Amino acid sequence: MKRGRLRVFLGAAPGVGKTYSMLEEGRRLLADGRDVVVGVVESHGRAATAALVTGLPLIPRANVWHRGVELEEMDLAAIIDRRPELALVDELAHTNAPGLPHDKRWQDVEALLAHGIDVISTLNVQHIASLNDVVEQITGVPQQETVPDSFLRGADQLELVDLAPQSLRDRLAGGFVYPAERIDAALSHYFRLGNLTALRELALVWLADEVDQALKGYRAEHGIEGTWEARERVVVALTGGPEGETLLRRGARIAARSAGGELLAVHVTSQDGLRTAGPDVLAQQRALVDQLNGSYHQVVGEDVPTALVEFARSVNATQLVLGASRRGRLAAMLTGPGIGATVVRESGDIDVHMVNHAAAARRFTLPPRTGALTVRRRILGFVVALLGGPALTFLLTRVSTPDSITSDVLSYQLLTVVVALVGGIWPALFAAVFSGLTLDYFFIEPIYTVHIHEPLHLLALALYVTIASLVSFIVDRAARHTRAAKRSAAESEFIQTIAGSVLRGDDATQALADRTREAFQLAGVRVVAAGSGEGESAPPRVIASSGDPGADTPVTRVPLGEQATLELYGQPLAAAEQRLLSVVVAQLSAALDQQQLEQTARDIEPIAASDRVRGALLSALSHDLRRPLAAATAAVGGLRTAAANLTDTDRSELLDTADESLAALATLLTDLLDVSRIQGGVLSIASVPTDPAEAIAPALDELALGPAEVRLALRHDDARAITDPVLLQRVLVNLLANAQRHSPAATPILITTSVFGGALEIRVIDHGPGVPRDRLDDIFVPFQRLGDTDNETGLGLGLALSRGFVEAMHGTLTPEETPGGGLTMVVSLTEADGATA
Repeated sequence: MKRGRLRVFLGAAPGVGKTYSMLEEGRRLLADGRDVVVGVVESHGRAATAALVTGLPLIPRANVWHRGVELEEMDLAAIIDRRPELALVDELAHTNAPGLPHDKRWQDVEALLAHGIDVISTLNVQHIASLNDVVEQITGVPQQETVPDSFLRGADQLELVDLAPQSLRDRLAGGFVYPAERIDAALSHYFRLGNLTALRELALVWLADEVDQALKGYRAEHGIEGTWEARERVVVALTGGPEGETLLRRGARIAARSAGGELLAVHVTSQDGLRTAGPDVLAQQRALVDQLNGSYHQVVGEDVPTALVEFARSVNATQLVLGASRRGRLAAMLTGPGIGATVVRESGDIDVHMVNHAAAARRFTLPPRTGALTVRRRILGFVVALLGGPALTFLLTRVSTPDSITSDVLSYQLLTVVVALVGGIWPALFAAVFSGLTLDYFFIEPIYTVHIHEPLHLLALALYVTIASLVSFIVDRAARHTRAAKRSAAESEFIQTIAGSVLRGDDATQALADRTREAFQLAGVRVVAAGSGEGESAPPRVIASSGDPGADTPVTRVPLGEQATLELYGQPLAAAEQRLLSVVVAQLSAALDQQQLEQTARDIEPIAASDRVRGALLSALSHDLRRPLAAATAAVGGLRTAAANLTDTDRSELLDTADESLAALATLLTDLLDVSRIQGGVLSIASVPTDPAEAIAPALDELALGPAEVRLALRHDDARAITDPVLLQRVLVNLLANAQRHSPAATPILITTSVFGGALEIRVIDHGPGVPRDRLDDIFVPFQRLGDTDNETGLGLGLALSRGFVEAMHGTLTPEETPGGGLTMVVSLTEADGATA
């Protein structure tokens, strides 16, 4: 049976129109004469989506009972029995009810495809298995339902249903996606503008990668090896030399000349891992690749040109950037064409750029007298030459004949090679010259004279020197690579050990001290606070200590900035170990800086909290003090000047005005007293796990607000917030008073609670005139009341004081636009871990 075809509409988020597009396509195909049925469609109460289902053949859903609840699921068996040409199956990542043949809906779709039925389905990007963790990091919402990438990439057609993030938010605010009671929470959480932008980019990148994979598959299937310049891809070859930065910047400029250009850096290492490359330089160049928005790759290959060209072809590269050869003319003549020339010859239709740099075509220099071999091995090489030469000469003079000159020459050549293997280049050069002179003196006519008659004999001496140089160079290079590899492995293990100690939760400073002592085999290591050990009466403050050095142990002190000193007890470190020590010093300095910042933050947090409360309260006092004081003064003045002419009603009104104003002044003075107590450390913020309802109910009672004025939608279940219940009540009273003052008549205020990402949020929602978006922050500025034109309202503490209280409780107070008009004040508090009533 021919397998059915799968077509998937992919979206960045719910509400972009995937189901709508699927139904429109189904209606179009039905009108074209295709046999189309609706397997399952989830309209989520959207009228426009439900309207498109009308007129399409519908397979009734199967009813499944699970734990006493009747669930409706797609009837897979009925669709297979019906055998339509095409089935519309919504929500590919859906989890089926227990008892059905498959656990997931995508497995049902796989069964339909196996029976030759074409399927059109829908999926959101957050349900792709490989992107699940990335989406959780962006939105804070884990997704339990996923579809394997392998299944999705096997689809015959993938289409992106795209909608601009702000347009999607407008659709959501207009009630076209979710019911009204879910709009506010959705706009503030999952459907934030930044979240939607990131999800949209994820969907576009994933789909672009799928297109790229499909293109590679097509080229492989049809045997197309040439480069298709669908996108400019520039590959930069890095050798680990200093020219790498120049090449990377040149490659980045080439890639930037075309839209969508891509930069790739590649370093080829030999199969034995010993090809010369500075690890520090490569690390710096890799960091530069990241800064240039490129990608770094490392491949293994013994033939560098072939490996470079094969990598470039594998990524469909259009440009290849190489550095000019660092070899001189003599080296090029002796060793043949270099990497650059070979790459140019094998690159085919890939453009190759040869970039000149400061290290190109360096002059030939002799190797240093102190190579990679140890002093002991070099001395041993000279000893072998000095002892082996006379011994070989004595032996050969006893058995030599005029016809054995060839074996004599080979014997001295073997001695030269042995000396090169043992001691390196300088002992080998000495052995070559010494053996050449010995051959000429004892075995070449005229014997017992150092005189060369034949040019051939001079050539033999030159060959000895050449052989010694080449062999010793190889030995020295192998020894250098071996030492570098061992050193790099030890340094990597050292750094990994430090990182592992810190990641396991160990103190970073102590872990660095312990590992430093072990790595450098020191008697002890201490990190001492700078200046704490000065003077005989003040003992040094040791931040971290490892080991127990003796009193006579030599100590080396290394400053860690201006804050501490690293003390190393033991023999001074060798020059080769100083580089690794610099890494330790940098890590220790960073760890100490971090500790100091954390301590400073802990020290100033109580001061900052008190200052926020004091500043907010004083600002509110300066704003609210004038009106009740003026009203009380006017009332008392009226009673004093016109008491005889006042009626009982007028006198009572003046007394009530004075009483209310003086009560307001008493409240403000109480707040001022609280500020003085906070400054003196007497009044503290008592944050405890609190049910928000315990603060909402008293706030409603204080303002005498009933069901006609306020609707409640509390959805925090048993969650608790870390807050001061008294301060929270005062905040809510002020927010509710503001909402009541600006809400239209007969339009109740809505109070909702929800839990999201470790925060418990309280929303006070009104449908009044709202605040312009560009002036949302102005409502918290002291001495301002947006929209107030009278002096009879606003006796509360003000939004500035409310924000100060909330921030002092480690929360946030944020204004948002109410969908449909109005203002929503969001109080976000830290959720108490495991705190239940």
